Amino acid sequence: MQDLLARLRDVQFVRYILASVGALAVDMACFLLLLATGTSAVVASAAGYSAGIAAHWLMSSRAVFSEQVARNSASRSWQKMLFVLSAFVGLGITTLLVGGGELVGIDPRFAKLVAIGCSFIATWLIRSRIVFRKASAT
Repeated sequence: MQDLLARLRDVQFVRYILASVGALAVDMACFLLLLATGTSAVVASAAGYSAGIAAHWLMSSRAVFSEQVARNSASRSWQKMLFVLSAFVGLGITTLLVGGGELVGIDPRFAKLVAIGCSFIATWLIRSRIVFRKASAT
């Protein structure tokens, strides 16, 4: 059992899933905390999502793609920008699927679950193949 756990720790995709769950937890915690303080839902949502992006960058750059993080300042800034752009791709996918689902009468909660899965796959592909590709670790 310990061998299996050790192998799972080394699997980049599993680490990415864990980082995503952590980022989602940060996002939701900030969102709910801000709602509880009377902040508007739109502002709370944007702030939570932004905090989730920052948390995901920290976890991804240190625990998921640590070997592929750019070493010099300019390249690392470029990576961070690509990372944020990938987050906006995920946000766009989510918005389109939930909004489109609502237009055709699909329960928004179901649409959101589908959107989370699609967004997760899209951002994983962008981040693993573009943002943190091996060639960018210079």
